Amino acid sequence: MTASSQQSFVTTELDPGLLSTSFAVQTKWHAITGAPCSGKTTLVRALADRGFRTVAESGRAYVLGELAKGRTADEIFGNGVTLQRGVLGLQLESERGLPVDQVAFLDGASPSCLTYLRVMGLNPNVILADCFHHRYASVFLLDRFPFEEDGLRFEDDVMAGFIGEWLARDYSALGYQVVRVPGLPLEERLTFVLEQLDKQGLI
Repeated sequence: MTASSQQSFVTTELDPGLLSTSFAVQTKWHAITGAPCSGKTTLVRALADRGFRTVAESGRAYVLGELAKGRTADEIFGNGVTLQRGVLGLQLESERGLPVDQVAFLDGASPSCLTYLRVMGLNPNVILADCFHHRYASVFLLDRFPFEEDGLRFEDDVMAGFIGEWLARDYSALGYQVVRVPGLPLEERLTFVLEQLDKQGLI
């Protein structure tokens, strides 16, 4: 399910006019993002084990849902805008069910769809306006580990590198101070994230 790394990645800057949009709601949610094979889901599961409210990754859930409907991988990944609008719609639906005044950790978040449009060769500005429904309390970007194919990814190692770089750029463009999480063992990553939030009084 891997797409060719030779396709043209889009480095179009986000629309300055849209970037001036005010966020509708401030939340106490923390976005955990990162390129494929960065350990996002593992970290979010560990946070859930600690008793924190968490939200599963929308991208994987969307793909699995579409496969269950009988669609093929080629059909799902063949239309980048439809794919990312579907993922974003599922993400927004998940967020609508979260109390904004309670701490929660999200496995990926709405602005990640901007970066994924880029790797599909598409202009991220087509969904930029939908990234202002909620403002996250913090954004953690996980450094990635060596790339591994898992059967549900369309990315390859070259794409993963691009995604890691542009996740940082896109979230930063939206006004977030992105906190990088080193490629540490799980318990050390968990401690790192919780200590960062504790210092800022966010948990």
